[in-house]
Amino acid sequence: MVRTKPIEPDSAAGDKSEQILQGAMQEFLTHGYAGTSMDRVAKTGGVSKATVYSYFQDKEGLFAALIQWLATEKIYFTVMNEEPAVVLRFVAKTILELTIEQPEFLAFVRLVIAESGRFPELAQTYIKNLAKPGIERLTQYLASRPELKLPDPEATARIFIGSLVYFQLTQEMMHGKEIIPMERDRLIDGLLHLILRAESNS
Repeated sequence: MVRTKPIEPDSAAGDKSEQILQGAMQEFLTHGYAGTSMDRVAKTGGVSKATVYSYFQDKEGLFAALIQWLATEKIYFTVMNEEPAVVLRFVAKTILELTIEQPEFLAFVRLVIAESGRFPELAQTYIKNLAKPGIERLTQYLASRPELKLPDPEATARIFIGSLVYFQLTQEMMHGKEIIPMERDRLIDGLLHLILRAESNS
């Protein structure tokens, strides 16, 4: 079970916890989950081991907190009160730009996948904190737009995000962009066309 110790909401505590998380990110990417120790995290983060344990009860809790931090810092997007064409394009570009502009995030996803066989709970923490909230937010938005005439907003949200994730997987993570190349905007335009057809025909 993932356990984290609540962090006090003052700025000093926030800075210190982020310092630890940045150190943890470097260590997990360099040594993997099994090869990372709290001692290493403390050294890389420039804090004492006692300080690390004052914020995070154990390595599993630290990893979970790192995923939650990434969800907030890297891919959080607010469901805006804009028309679907604007929101969907924004969401798609936000997701796809992670692999281009945030190579550290891409490396972290590779790490989660690589470790998922030995540590399935880590992959589940990733799904709970990154994949699930994104699907839920997009589902809520699509359900709030009756003009789209979507029979199943959740399935549509999964298809939309799933297509973007598959694009990342084949183009960036598996180094396939020279084998099956496609421009990002072309993919986004295709997805928007599929979802917005009912609106454009009404």
